[in-house]
Amino acid sequence: MNMATPLLKFTIWLFLSIGAGATMAISGVYLYLAPSLPDAETLKDVDLQTPLRVYTADGLLITEYGEKRRTPITYQEIPPQFIDALLASEDDGFFEHSGIDFKGLARAVFDLVTTGRKKSGGSTITMQVAKNYYLSSEKTFTRKFTEILLALKIEQALSKEEILELYVNKIYLGKRAYGIEAAAQVYYGKSIQELNLAELAMIAGLPQAPSAANPIRSPERAISRRNYVLARMYNLGKISEADFQTNIRKPTTARYHGATSEISAPYVAEMIRQEMVRRYGNKAYTSGYSVYTTINASRQLAANKALQTGLLKYDRDHGYRGPQDNLEQISLSVRSNPVVEEWLAKADPSKDTDWPATLAQWDETLFELGDYGMIEPAVVMSVQPEGGWVYSPGDVRWLPFSGMEWAAPYLSVNSIGSPPESALDVLSVGDLIWLQPSREGLSLAQIPEAEGALVSMNPVNGGIESLVGGFSNSDNQFNRATQAERQPGSSFKPFIYSAALDNGFTTASLINDAPVVFKDASLEGTWRPENYSGKFYGPTRLREALYRSQNLVSIRILKQMGPPAAVRYIKEFGFNPAKMNKDLSLALGASSVTPLDVATGYSVFANGGYKISPFVMQKILSDTGEVLYEANPFIAATPPQTEQDESEESLVISEDTKTDKQAISGDVSDTNPADFTEEQEPVRYAPRIMSPENNYLTVSMMRDVIRRGTGRKALALGRNDLAGKTGTTNDQKDAWFAGFSSDLVATVWIGFDQPSTLGRWASGGTTALPVWIDYMRDAVADSPERPLELPEGIVTVRIDPESGLLASPGQSDAIFEYFKAGTAPTEYARAKSILPYQDEDTNSGTGSVIPEQLF
Repeated sequence: MNMATPLLKFTIWLFLSIGAGATMAISGVYLYLAPSLPDAETLKDVDLQTPLRVYTADGLLITEYGEKRRTPITYQEIPPQFIDALLASEDDGFFEHSGIDFKGLARAVFDLVTTGRKKSGGSTITMQVAKNYYLSSEKTFTRKFTEILLALKIEQALSKEEILELYVNKIYLGKRAYGIEAAAQVYYGKSIQELNLAELAMIAGLPQAPSAANPIRSPERAISRRNYVLARMYNLGKISEADFQTNIRKPTTARYHGATSEISAPYVAEMIRQEMVRRYGNKAYTSGYSVYTTINASRQLAANKALQTGLLKYDRDHGYRGPQDNLEQISLSVRSNPVVEEWLAKADPSKDTDWPATLAQWDETLFELGDYGMIEPAVVMSVQPEGGWVYSPGDVRWLPFSGMEWAAPYLSVNSIGSPPESALDVLSVGDLIWLQPSREGLSLAQIPEAEGALVSMNPVNGGIESLVGGFSNSDNQFNRATQAERQPGSSFKPFIYSAALDNGFTTASLINDAPVVFKDASLEGTWRPENYSGKFYGPTRLREALYRSQNLVSIRILKQMGPPAAVRYIKEFGFNPAKMNKDLSLALGASSVTPLDVATGYSVFANGGYKISPFVMQKILSDTGEVLYEANPFIAATPPQTEQDESEESLVISEDTKTDKQAISGDVSDTNPADFTEEQEPVRYAPRIMSPENNYLTVSMMRDVIRRGTGRKALALGRNDLAGKTGTTNDQKDAWFAGFSSDLVATVWIGFDQPSTLGRWASGGTTALPVWIDYMRDAVADSPERPLELPEGIVTVRIDPESGLLASPGQSDAIFEYFKAGTAPTEYARAKSILPYQDEDTNSGTGSVIPEQLF
């Protein structure tokens, strides 16, 4: 007993010394680290890196940009079952401890001392919040001590709910997803509130190894981790045995989902991205900006559908070019086993496929192809004469032969081969093909080689309401609506005719439509222009010449007024004069313009003669909802009389100062958006560049293009307020239709990226106009018609249709025509007896006769 007393004393003093030493060490560490610890209160105001989001005018998400996909949510929005899963996986004592799990830390230290390796960090969720928000990922004792001290401070400053909210919004969960809401969108394409128990457990298991063990990269590891989380939930009494048994048997349905999008407008999104980077640099991707565009969601949907439908039809009419590729099937084989190899030598590979492995390989290929809108990729699994079974991700479907009867082989742009007699003539097992679903069933399709663009805008303020820059942004990011500079052909003629009216011509001016030869050095020698139809019509009134699209009349008009005068007039419509031909080819639309240029110019016709600038960026909001920028475009309207002054010319935008960014923001200055305030900007009235009389006469002639000319197919829309013009360039390399209703301008272009013929049957009226009609049918379905108002300076006169002179008294074929006051003919035509006037248009349309009564 006497011997035990000294030993006991020694032991007690030893532990006291160790405790005192540990206390002194901890105190020293605390005193050393405490001054550098951040204030935990700052977590209440932390700014999470959130991506740039782009919206339509009506608030639908177009896309988001940023290295980190994140959508912060509140604690109340976290599903309770997810909280159970997360705590079961990461920190089941979270609501009980003070930020430190001392048992876990002791276990980690014991593992380190006994094995020399770190098996677990003993980190609580609070400690992970401290690390994620304040510390680096370096594995040092100093950082660990700092993490512990910070966790204690955080627990004192914030509630458990606030800490958990910070954690679920910050944690990295693989595939660029930061936070649980972003992870739900990335892996399942749904909100976290929409996930089932197995999916919630899958996400709750990701923090341990988000890059290596996510369900896309390593589905087997992810399922194993998910089942561990479910087992922990069951052991902790959070779920029943039935729930546990049901959910551990569920396969993973996770696959990569791109940025959440409620409306497809990728070309618009890219325009916004470029402008935001120009304004804010790389902060554009991380500061949580929200950009609202001028895009109208329903009109954008209509534009997507119309352009893709038109391009697919053109492509189908020119034959099938064959499958995009042929993917191999993985055979059932174990090469290390000689018996199996001998058996495989006698087997039929087409019937002995390792389908799970094959489909997994096909899935990977199909997912990488991207979004192509109306068509989707698939792989042929088997073929019969009546059709074929095809595989698209997660689905096996029947493609009937009726859906591929069109697939005669493509031979050239002007010819196709014999139609197929069965599906065996078209498909082979393993073919990577494209499908087009419709209400009629499934059809074979292919990615068109021809491209196109469609852009529509509000003519009153220039807001772009829909824009499609090509068949698919996944295939090619080149924005043909704003970047493709092509010849507009006859769609440019309304500008020539308007210039003519401004230079002494009238709608009844008689121009000879006859063969002509020009010898001009600027035209590279001898030039013999012809009409599209190859016919000549002799003396023709200006109105007839426009709706018949007679080239020779346009050339003679331009020759009489002179190209320089025409360029001076036309540049005010928004065209760059440096890119406009200064010779007679200007009359045939041989200059280089973009579809947006044409739509901008046509807006002047549609709005009554005012010059507006296109824009697509309506406003920019900060992550807190503060308005950083709001567009203040020019408005096509006459200012109130009291506001007019002698400085009105200051509103004119010169071509020298106009830049591409105007199409984005509608701005004419280089003002930083941070300088804008929410104060109401003064209304900016657009300058008038056409007289009301000129505008009325030009638009009335353009309406005749649809009533009786090359745009007659648009009569199918059953509206009386449509006007426009077709355009076809030499050798059918470009097909255009540009036109407008009372409140919407739209331009369509079809062609190849590398200019080549679309084929002998292609033209503006047959290739581009149907796309315009399909778009306008949906886009203006709910828009009321507005009559063309007759200005005070216009008079109506009965004239002789052949001479353009005043009609003789009692003349049976006389027609009514409009003139600017003081320009109507004063001479009478010779008295005659003639049959009623017949329209001789041969370019397009149904051939029906519409009386030329203009009111």
